[in-house]
Amino acid sequence: MTTVRIRVPATSANLGPGFDALGLALSLYDEVEAGLTGERGVHVTVEGEGAGEVDLGEGHLVVKAMRAAFDRMGAAQPEGLSLVCRNNIPHARGLGSSSAAVCAGILAARALADSEHAAAFSDDDAYALAAEMEGHPDNVAPCLAGGLTISWSDHTGAPHMVKLAPDQRVRPVVLIPQTRSSTEATRGLLPKDVPHKDASFNAGRASLLIAALTQRPDPGLLLAATEDRLHQPYRAPVMRASADLVERLRAVGVPAVVSGAGPTVLAFSTPDTQDLIAPEVGNDWHIQQMDVDPVGANVQFPETR
Repeated sequence: MTTVRIRVPATSANLGPGFDALGLALSLYDEVEAGLTGERGVHVTVEGEGAGEVDLGEGHLVVKAMRAAFDRMGAAQPEGLSLVCRNNIPHARGLGSSSAAVCAGILAARALADSEHAAAFSDDDAYALAAEMEGHPDNVAPCLAGGLTISWSDHTGAPHMVKLAPDQRVRPVVLIPQTRSSTEATRGLLPKDVPHKDASFNAGRASLLIAALTQRPDPGLLLAATEDRLHQPYRAPVMRASADLVERLRAVGVPAVVSGAGPTVLAFSTPDTQDLIAPEVGNDWHIQQMDVDPVGANVQFPETR
């Protein structure tokens, strides 16, 4: 059986003011081992997050992404697929679990395809398909590339990204609750129009955040740079605990935001603020300090066994 291993990082999108544009790759990973069995049917095993909950056949998101990638490459669909998914990224918490699954499936399909079709399917093609499947590129960009990414789509809808390296003295800390949320549901809370002053406010803060994350860390600058008026206030009523935690952390000088669509909270820890986080977090939250993943999705090329 020909197999390939893909490791994909968790991600945090928006980072406060960078709605649908900024993303950060985190040192928390899902690993997928995918194989072509030569036999009809799909067999999926899930370990860790999602075990006992997700579809174990054609409805599994990694399988869907693989099928979509084979179609996009113009390659023949394999009859037999075997997947072992070892998941560490919490589901429906705002840490990019669906983006990780989509990226893993697309890269697995390219690695398992014949050389002619694989060679014609570029990194840009993989990124475009991942963004299409997710509906926006802000999580798939850092998942594929690592680091801090700025993503956008041009007038044709094609996604693009720029990758930056945050200062290593800025450490992300994720505060994960037991409760879950749906990106689709929380996106539905956002208004169709926002005041011009709020759009201008976020444009300035998002620009400032790039400087604050990539230059010598200044807690005061990071605190100002992570302010948001476009999405977090509108989502606060349905994730009150997250909004309250963000408010408490910011009140003591810790730059904190809702991670993606929530309910996880992301705090930026610096040498000046690292001891301020734990006292503000209750027992209902799992605290996990992470690094910024600099590489993104990692592919171990297939071997035949």
